Amino acid sequence: MKDSFTTNTALLRKKIRGYLQFGNQRFLETPERSLLEAYQSAQIIKNIELDHFAGQKISPESVDYTESVMSYWQVYLAKNLSIIKVKLAEFRLSRSLLNTSNSVFLEKLKFIDDVIAKYIPQDELIESAIVPIEQPLPIINQEVMFREPILDNTAPPKNRPKSDKTGVLPRSIGRTIDRIKADLSPQGEQQFVRNFRISRNKTRSAVRFLVLLILVPVLTQNISKHFLVKPIVERIQGESKSHIFLNSEMEEEAFQELKTFEKKLQFKSLITKAPPLSTEEKEEQVKEKALELVEEFRDKSTHAISNVFADVISLLAFGIIVATSRREIAIVKSFMDEIVYGISDSAKAFLIILSTDIFVGFHSPHGWEVLLEGTAEHLGLPANRNAIFLFIATFPVILNTVFKYWIFRYLSKWSPSALATMKEMDE
Repeated sequence: MKDSFTTNTALLRKKIRGYLQFGNQRFLETPERSLLEAYQSAQIIKNIELDHFAGQKISPESVDYTESVMSYWQVYLAKNLSIIKVKLAEFRLSRSLLNTSNSVFLEKLKFIDDVIAKYIPQDELIESAIVPIEQPLPIINQEVMFREPILDNTAPPKNRPKSDKTGVLPRSIGRTIDRIKADLSPQGEQQFVRNFRISRNKTRSAVRFLVLLILVPVLTQNISKHFLVKPIVERIQGESKSHIFLNSEMEEEAFQELKTFEKKLQFKSLITKAPPLSTEEKEEQVKEKALELVEEFRDKSTHAISNVFADVISLLAFGIIVATSRREIAIVKSFMDEIVYGISDSAKAFLIILSTDIFVGFHSPHGWEVLLEGTAEHLGLPANRNAIFLFIATFPVILNTVFKYWIFRYLSKWSPSALATMKEMDE
């Protein structure tokens, strides 16, 4: 016994040592791995330029493509530029911690800079040179990646280099003049029409995919339940008549209904002048009611079992759609980003307060209780009150902590005015 314990302890130590060595090796390889992934994304962009845009920038001005074809390539461009930004930030942070150097790094970095220089405005290139290593690089807005940047008052103001912070005229006047020049330029109307068509196609694709993402699982669940799963379950239950109730709560519910029916019979005999029912007649009616309850609860059990398998099939259909629709997901993400950035700070604060009050507010336990009981009934599980109360006592608290951390960590940088508005609305 002692030898077995010693052997198991040695094996456990060996496994832990192996995991630690693997994790340490993985951490040491982080700079090279992150730079390699950024380099591969830059190669993909370069290959698209060479194969489909005659070596020029991926833009409607380079090649005369249709809007659908340009939207297809712009999604690839947006995805790979985002990967490059994230992986370069990871490379800088890990390299600052490990203090590693390699001559191959310089070649790959030069290639990456040459590729992404076409898609980043000059002022952002200046900013990237003075951003501290501890701060991750900002993700490029997809509007910048799709086409030439358009001046817009609704966009958040960019940080200017120190040499541009002072001047004869205020910066707001300068931006207004630049916007007027862009609107009055000969290409202004064409650019506006092109942007409108791209935005319209993006909106249609996003709405179509969202509707598909909702309808396909719902239709799959209903069709598979009524035409595939339920007939099989009914056939199996037909062979075994003894299983009527899935759990004790269903049995208790049937018992209470039968007991209520008996009391109703007694109540009717008391309030009417009809002669009271004999014992045999009363037992006969109670027996008929019991048979009705048997059929009713057998049907409920059949529905509950069918719901379990039909829900699994619908989840598989949902997963297949998500796994095979990366392009559509990128379009939906861009569409949602435009909506979020387009609404006012007051609307953002209102939506945040509404979401937090619904899920973690004072009245949220009642909603969670109804939701959990409905889910248990849908799946034919017993609604354990202790388990429900334990969930309500822990999960909303964790969710509230996540909300507060997100507000503290990201909302203060993403939209300080929305944070200030939200505090005023709370008070």
